[in-house]
Amino acid sequence: MSNTNPNKARILHLHSTFSAGGKELRCVQLINAFGPKVQHSIVSAVPGQMDASQHISKNIRVTYPRNFPPLQGRATPGRLNRIAQAMKDYDLVLTYNWGAMDAVMAHTLFSQHMGLPPLIHHEDGFNEDERKRLKPLRNWYRRIALGRSSGLVVPSETLEEIALKTWQQPLGRVKHIPNGIDTKAFARKPKLDALRGVVKRRGERWVGTVAGLRKVKNLTELVRAFAHLTEPWQLVIVGEGPEEEAIRDEANRLGIGHRLHMPGFVPDPSRYIGLFDIFALSSETEQFPISVVEAMAASLPVVAPDVGDIRHMVSDANEHLIYNPSDKGGLEAMLVPLAEDEAERKAIGEQNRQKAVAEFDEKAMIDTYRRLYSSAMGRKTLP
Repeated sequence: MSNTNPNKARILHLHSTFSAGGKELRCVQLINAFGPKVQHSIVSAVPGQMDASQHISKNIRVTYPRNFPPLQGRATPGRLNRIAQAMKDYDLVLTYNWGAMDAVMAHTLFSQHMGLPPLIHHEDGFNEDERKRLKPLRNWYRRIALGRSSGLVVPSETLEEIALKTWQQPLGRVKHIPNGIDTKAFARKPKLDALRGVVKRRGERWVGTVAGLRKVKNLTELVRAFAHLTEPWQLVIVGEGPEEEAIRDEANRLGIGHRLHMPGFVPDPSRYIGLFDIFALSSETEQFPISVVEAMAASLPVVAPDVGDIRHMVSDANEHLIYNPSDKGGLEAMLVPLAEDEAERKAIGEQNRQKAVAEFDEKAMIDTYRRLYSSAMGRKTLP
C-alpha cells in the first residue's frame, strides 16, 4: 500500500471475521480513539462479513485490500509466503482469533528473512468447535505460530491461564487487557421507544440480553427459564443469527410467543440497554462478555452462567446470581426470585454500576492498547 504521509502509523488488521461482534467492535473503538493520524487496512478471513466497518468514524482513513492473500486454506509454504509478503508495507500487524492464525505462522516463519513489521495477536475466545475442549492440534499450532509475536492480548483471566499453560507462552508476551466501555454513555436513561420496533409500555418489566443468535448462546434455555415469569414481564433478545426461528418456536411452544421481542441487531447498546430490568445470559461459553460490562454500567443486575470471567466481573452483591452451568435449572432459580424483588434489583444494579466505572471504563483500556502498540513499533506514542 502507498503511504501518503510517512509520519502516520500504518496498521494492518487481519480478522477471523469483521462482523459486528465483540472483538470487532473493540477494534473499531480503538481505531476511532486513535483518530485520523493513523492509517488502517482491514482484512477479514470471511470477506463477506464486514458489518463492523459501518461503525468506523468517517474522518479516519481505512482501506480494505481486495488482493490480500486468503487467510483461510491449507498452510502450505507458498501460501504462507504470500501472506508474509503482503505484510511488508506496514508498521504493525494486528491479528485476531484462530481464523487469522495462519498469518501469525507466516510472520514467524518469514519475519526475519523479509524484515517484517512487529505482530501482536489477540485471542477473545472460542467457537462452537472448541466449546468443551480445545483441539490439541490447534494448541500445538498456536505454540509455534506465536513464536515471534511481540504480544498476545487476552481480555480474560481464563484466557490468560490458557495462553501461559496450554499454549506455553512466556509471561512477558501475554498481555491481559480487560475490555472497556464508555461508562458515562450507559448512565443516561433511555427513552421508552429507544429500541427499534419495540416500545416499553409503562408498568412492563423486561428481561433482556444482547447476543448473536447462535447455538452456543443457548437462548432457547433463556426462553424456558423466562417462561416461569408472569405478566408484566417481557423477554427482549437483541441480536441476529441462525437460531432466530428456533428461539421463536420454543417461545410459541411454551405459550409466551406474544411476550418475546426480537428486534434484530441494534447498534449502540448505550441507547437502549437501560430499558432492561434484568440482564440475562445463557451462553455455554464466554470469556469476558462486553455485554455484561454494558449491563453493569447501566445499573442492571446480571444473571449468568459461571463461565469465563463473569463471576469476577460482576460486583460482590451480584455474585450469588452467577449459577453453575451444569445445573439445568440454574437460570430459572436465579431469575424467578430476582424478578419478584425490585429493591434487590436496584441495589445490585447500583453496585454493578460502581464497579463498571471503577474497573471497566474505556479510558484505561485505550491507554493500555496505545502504549502496547506504540512500544511494538518503537514510537513514543500513538495519537
